[in-house]
Amino acid sequence: MLGRLPPCVIDVGTGYTKLGFAPNKEPQMIIPSAIAIKETAKVGDQAVRRLTKGVEDLDFYIGDEAFDAKGYSVKYPVRHGLIEDWDLMERFLEHCIFKYLRAEPEDHHFLLTEPPLNTPENREYTAEIMFETFNVPGLYIAVQAVLALSASWKSRPLHERVLTGLVVDSGDGVTHIIPVAEGYVIGSCIKHIPIAGRNITYFIQSLLREREIGIPPEQSLETAKAIKERYSYICPDIAKEFAKYDSEPSKWLRKYEGINSVTKQPFSVDVGYERFLGPEIFFHPEFSNPDFTTPISEMVDTVIQNCPIDVRRPLYDNIVLSGGSTMFKDFGRRLQRDIKRVVDARLKRSEKIAGDNLKDFF
Repeated sequence: MLGRLPPCVIDVGTGYTKLGFAPNKEPQMIIPSAIAIKETAKVGDQAVRRLTKGVEDLDFYIGDEAFDAKGYSVKYPVRHGLIEDWDLMERFLEHCIFKYLRAEPEDHHFLLTEPPLNTPENREYTAEIMFETFNVPGLYIAVQAVLALSASWKSRPLHERVLTGLVVDSGDGVTHIIPVAEGYVIGSCIKHIPIAGRNITYFIQSLLREREIGIPPEQSLETAKAIKERYSYICPDIAKEFAKYDSEPSKWLRKYEGINSVTKQPFSVDVGYERFLGPEIFFHPEFSNPDFTTPISEMVDTVIQNCPIDVRRPLYDNIVLSGGSTMFKDFGRRLQRDIKRVVDARLKRSEKIAGDNLKDFF
């Protein structure tokens, strides 16, 4: 029976969790990585709390249901790609398997994902939960970057399917640049960027706060997130983009319509510069984070230059974008252009230092 049932795939991210079965091309469902639990009183009769503990362990909601549950506290078990609360994570996986996948864990092998540089202790905790709580027959924990490289195969011819490449993985909570050589992550060269989807949401929220007064305060973050996902894109030149909006505002401005969750009255937001300024913090991080000013293109080039010299060319040849925050329109084209500029500038400096003799080596 075990051989006929497909393996279950669960990818728990900071913002969203992807669930499905191995043979499918897409996840069965994508849900927020949120869990709503009832807050137990810190004081009171301990005997009563002991009696109700078993009931409370079953009284929780995950995903979209977590935000609709009244009288519950919404928590996120994962922060910056790493699991912070293992008890909540166990409950979260329980609903993922039984309620969403509707699978019997003893009958399926499982594929879980982990971020780069995940500690051995975290891996052991994950395995402990899967084997001891759910009694799974087999488990594989894969690095997300290697899976992203494998997933890019479907758009490539057979002779180009290699497991060497550079993965730019940007989700909701964290962005990593991960070099992979022949399926093995070059751990010493991984770079972490403190800019991701949530930072873009916060930045758009701050821009809207300065200009728009009609947004309900309790919905400002939700509104900024919706605007980011619906209207944002990457522009080739920020100065020209400002000029476009100033010259033809009717062509480029958008209007977001929402409903106030308290008064049930409609409200509208004019969306202007936020459309391109939000994602622009990948290429100009100083807009939102004064402590970090290195553009993502320079970080990619630095990572590749730190790798062994024999894998640098294959890494430049195969840059794979992974994660929801890389899905902005023209993100890949802008990144490719900026990386090319960085590399060309370095080659010009090298030629200037070495003179024309450098050309004899190529």
